[in-house]
Amino acid sequence: MTDRAAAPDTPTSDARDSRPTAGGHEAVRPVPYRGGGFRPVRIRWIAPVVFALLLAVLEIGTRAGLISPLTIPRPSAVLATFAELWQSGMLWTHLLPSLQRLAVGGAMGALAGIAVGVAIGLFSYIRAALVPLVAALFPIPKIALLPLFVIWFGVDEGSKYALIAFGTFTPTVVSTYGAVDNVDRTLIRMAQSFDLPWLSIVRKIVLPGALPGILSGLRISLAIAIILLVAAEMLGAEHGVGAMILQAGSLYDLERLFAGVAMLSALGVLLSFLIGQVERRLLAWRT
Repeated sequence: MTDRAAAPDTPTSDARDSRPTAGGHEAVRPVPYRGGGFRPVRIRWIAPVVFALLLAVLEIGTRAGLISPLTIPRPSAVLATFAELWQSGMLWTHLLPSLQRLAVGGAMGALAGIAVGVAIGLFSYIRAALVPLVAALFPIPKIALLPLFVIWFGVDEGSKYALIAFGTFTPTVVSTYGAVDNVDRTLIRMAQSFDLPWLSIVRKIVLPGALPGILSGLRISLAIAIILLVAAEMLGAEHGVGAMILQAGSLYDLERLFAGVAMLSALGVLLSFLIGQVERRLLAWRT
């Protein structure tokens, strides 16, 4: 996102515009600085305000009867359910297995996807061999493969790890080799003209240049991992956020159901925050 209305990088310029006057003298008119903008500006307070306004509207609407509590529970009731889950220990009983599945499956899929994507971007033979295969695997609904993974890896954690890893793998591969393809070839040619070794070009130019695209792809891949986590837990788990949501839905316990949905939203925000921190550290050279 960009912000054209943002303050310019430098406030004014010393540039002058000279125009002839009736007396033959040149009138000097300062020229405003036209640069700046077109870069994200961090405004921290807007997101909490929007979130608080949304919760206030829901709370007032449900208490006033404008919103039926049979469709959307009061946010205060969901918060009370969170407190009950915390006190009873059920919050961690469901949350910890989900975090473990997401961490293991997501890490396996993301690391393998980055490795294969970089290899496709660098080597023509690997590109020719694997791009059609990735294109064939990418559109397959991954949840449809869960019965197959259960047959291969059993009903325990192995099938859930495999489903999350496979669902994370293919979008990571596509975003990674696309990022490698978009590295500025002028920089590579310049490095070659200075007789830089191939490995140094990859390490100093290709990988840093591809990193923004890889991290952007990871945001999408990990969001897909959360979706598959819930699907896997709904279909074959006793504990987990997905299992808790399924149980709450079958009992029409909307407060607990929305508490589970809020956990997933918080998980997505946490992952996005962590990737943002990684971007801030590894991509500081862009500013």
